[in-house]
Amino acid sequence: MPDHLPPRPDAPPIFWPFGAVQDYWLDAAQRAILTLDALRQRGDNQITRSQATAPHVLTFEVEVLVDGRQLARPVNYGLVRIIPPAGQRVDPAKRPFIVFDPRAGHGPGIGGMKQDSEIGVALAAGHPCYFVGFLPEPVPGQTIEDVCAAEAHFVETVIARHPEAESRPCLIGNCQAGWQIMMMASLNPELPGPILLAGAPLSYWAGVRGKNPMRYSGGLYGGSWLTAMSGDLGHGVFDGASLIANFESLNPANTYWKKLYNLYSKVDTEAPRFLDFESWWGNPVTLNAEEMQFIVDELFIGNKLSAGAIATRDGRRMDLRNIGGPIIVFCSWGDDITPPQQALGWLTDLYDTDEEMRAAGQAVVYTVHQTIGHLGIFVSGQVASREHGRFTNCMDMIEMLPPGLYEAVITEVDEDTANPELVQGKYLFRIEGRSLDDLRALGGNDAADQRRFETVARVSEINRGLYAQFMAPLLRLMSTPQSAEFLRRTHPHRMRFEMFSSRNPALAAIPALAEAVRQDRRPVEPGNPLLAMERQFSEAVAQGLDAYRDARDAMREAVFLATYGSPVLQAMVGLGAEPVGAGRRVARDLVREAAYERAAAALSHRMAEGGLPEAMLRALIHVLRAERGFDERAAHVIEALRQAQPAEKRLTLPQFRDLVRDQSQLLRMDEARALATLPGLLPEDAGVRAQAFAALRSIVLAQGGLSPEGQARLDALAEAFGAVTPALEAPAMEASAPKLAAPPARKAPVRKAPLKAPARRPRGRG
Repeated sequence: MPDHLPPRPDAPPIFWPFGAVQDYWLDAAQRAILTLDALRQRGDNQITRSQATAPHVLTFEVEVLVDGRQLARPVNYGLVRIIPPAGQRVDPAKRPFIVFDPRAGHGPGIGGMKQDSEIGVALAAGHPCYFVGFLPEPVPGQTIEDVCAAEAHFVETVIARHPEAESRPCLIGNCQAGWQIMMMASLNPELPGPILLAGAPLSYWAGVRGKNPMRYSGGLYGGSWLTAMSGDLGHGVFDGASLIANFESLNPANTYWKKLYNLYSKVDTEAPRFLDFESWWGNPVTLNAEEMQFIVDELFIGNKLSAGAIATRDGRRMDLRNIGGPIIVFCSWGDDITPPQQALGWLTDLYDTDEEMRAAGQAVVYTVHQTIGHLGIFVSGQVASREHGRFTNCMDMIEMLPPGLYEAVITEVDEDTANPELVQGKYLFRIEGRSLDDLRALGGNDAADQRRFETVARVSEINRGLYAQFMAPLLRLMSTPQSAEFLRRTHPHRMRFEMFSSRNPALAAIPALAEAVRQDRRPVEPGNPLLAMERQFSEAVAQGLDAYRDARDAMREAVFLATYGSPVLQAMVGLGAEPVGAGRRVARDLVREAAYERAAAALSHRMAEGGLPEAMLRALIHVLRAERGFDERAAHVIEALRQAQPAEKRLTLPQFRDLVRDQSQLLRMDEARALATLPGLLPEDAGVRAQAFAALRSIVLAQGGLSPEGQARLDALAEAFGAVTPALEAPAMEASAPKLAAPPARKAPVRKAPLKAPARRPRGRG
């Protein structure tokens, strides 16, 4: 910010008679010129980027590894390796991270737009990092299923590049990339490690009245026939600018006033950030019409993914229950595009009870930010350093978790934090157990609302059929590549960028004027009364637009509820008057359940089998269940003990995770028997037992003092181990590591392969 200059102190009063008034108008005029110059640069950037082959906004250098256009089923996606910045080293033996950017109208790169980003924090932690991006134009004929196949190939490529890594890659899916990688993972459950879903919607009908108006759009437009018409007018190509316009319509105050006023009011400092962001926002990509139709029909309106009602061409069903690795869901109450209900509602679509979820072997960790908006989830530097940073550094800890639902709680380390030396950075990462009822408490649809959305899906199918029968042939006949290109060029989103570019002759003098202003910039005093009036005016405009938005959304919701709640309409589309449930939408799979039961029965027969590793983990889980939480300090001690083992006896992370899952399940099945058989797992050597108990104690006390119940459990275990409970104040790391024998090699956990679906793709609920 340039220093404030006095208002022409050398000017005679006759030329500067109104002091503050003249100061303000001079500053306002200068800001207007600088703002026009920033808009001109934005328009020029948009034109330049629209002519580039592979425009992106990545800050990092990359090496192209796989060009998706060369695959057997070509797509416009590609896999690149992120080249670490100079001086930053990565360890190839560490878990690789792969960031998938959303193809939702914008170009690629938002996950690595700056150093403080998902890619930046992964590199800073020493992890190899990869990025999956895409070209602006789709390959003719490519489908969403083709993209899934390409993404599976990308993950296989990364795995092959890191044979020494103990763990599978962590996949990060931002927004629309989230459902994409969940589809891929459901078809290829053996490939991914942890999956982090950032602002990703998977349950599209979910939400609460008065807060989530976007979910009504499909119904208010009469279904997906408009999508089909857009594709036909685009000569088989859907313009991503329409998606961006849809997002922008959610918040007219920000779109039409706040963003521009923020630039105008702080143009001396805001212009670079504005131009960086607009270089991503203002460069729409396109999709094949077939791809977009699939997204709208199967996801936005059909909501079929969480119902397990989508199948591939060869009959494989996309069932999210197939995914065995931990899933991390990061969402925000400030996100009006993916509210928490849509980010998390798929779990209550899949499972009725927590026991069902645990039996399926899924571990899900979620965290809900209180304020950050949708884009801030991927763009905010603060979010990158806090949430993404903690997730990245604690990913091994997350992978240890037994199946179940958890919430990640991130708090700042303070003087009351025990053992702060075991915390990496200034934020403490803690996992606390939750239940599906906690998700239901977030709010959601009742049975009547579910029926309304089902009615929308039926109406959409009817209208799309009518369109295909009576309108589509004519429009396809009229549409040409030239007419489609003309429509894209004249889309309002592009027009508003180009009209302020250097192509506009009315702006020819702006660059010279802006340079002159910068040479003699005269910002007004902060306390200038006219400046205060300007800000009040801006707030009034924003409030007016917010009031318009609220009234519009309320009216749209009322129309939606009245229209699709009509018993007449519901009967006309074939939905009866019988009550509908608001619970699980996916059909029970008796074959899968039988497999789970067989696996559980086989495990129960091994209750008394095992050695010291099984005994220690069973005891540890028993104590931590009383604490209802587990934080990175305990995980740090566990990892230190694991690393202290001789290499030939050390449990690998997958072995450790399998043991945790087994012992956790045994405790759930019959806790009394599991504890009764625990002493039989311990070695005869009293010294080794005492050493093992000391290690156990160091782990549970690493996160501070125990609750009375936890202490009672630890005391009881001391008897089982034949040890004496030491004082609680003893240092957490005092114990030396007992020598653990690695468990014998065993088969992978029983997970059912994706099931073959009937050749005919199912429609509606599964």
